[in-house]
Amino acid sequence: MSPPADQLKRAAAERALALVRDGMRVGLGTGSTAAHFVAALGDRVRAGLAVVGVPTSEATRAQAEGEGIALATLDDVPELDLTVDGADELDDGLRLIKGGGGALLREKIVAAASRRMVVIADGSKRVERLGRFPLPIEVIPFGLGATRRAVAAAVERAGAQGDLRLRSAANGKPFATDGGHFILDAHLGRIDAPEALAAALATIPGVVEHGLFLGLATGGILATDDGLIEVGAV
Repeated sequence: MSPPADQLKRAAAERALALVRDGMRVGLGTGSTAAHFVAALGDRVRAGLAVVGVPTSEATRAQAEGEGIALATLDDVPELDLTVDGADELDDGLRLIKGGGGALLREKIVAAASRRMVVIADGSKRVERLGRFPLPIEVIPFGLGATRRAVAAAVERAGAQGDLRLRSAANGKPFATDGGHFILDAHLGRIDAPEALAAALATIPGVVEHGLFLGLATGGILATDDGLIEVGAV
């Protein structure tokens, strides 16, 4: 019998925890797999490990505070030693899709401020080609219709196609990020040219950020039924 998904995520989180040293400044990711890492880090902190964490979302901040982890902002510590975060998809080139939890903007800011970013995920998140998971695109609410049309045109220019859907919250209203923005989820099926799509989206004034994380992850730890697989430099 295969181990349950949570057990696999915990195994990846514990392997990533072995990378943390006393005195490190650590970016704390968002999502179900990253939550396992924060919980495991909390255990180490209570056992005497001294670290400073920078959370990528209010949900992660609340969890880390509950675990007793000392926290700071990038204003306090603008350079981080390590960020550990999950991913919705990753390919063999360590290109990622992130943002399923809605924290992509802060996640990308924290990742870019880190010397190393290690992704932890279960093996199902590894793909040959990005795009099966909908690509989150964070947008300003003002001018949403115009931004949506511009995004559709950018997707087409990059050689992709699919539906753009405004993400909804549980109450039926548009989902709002911690920054008060909306998210368009691009259901593309496949993204043959992630760099071209990222460049095209970056030219749209109403787009705050997108979930293509390119050139940020330095390593990945994937928990599979057959054990842990490491990708890149962990």
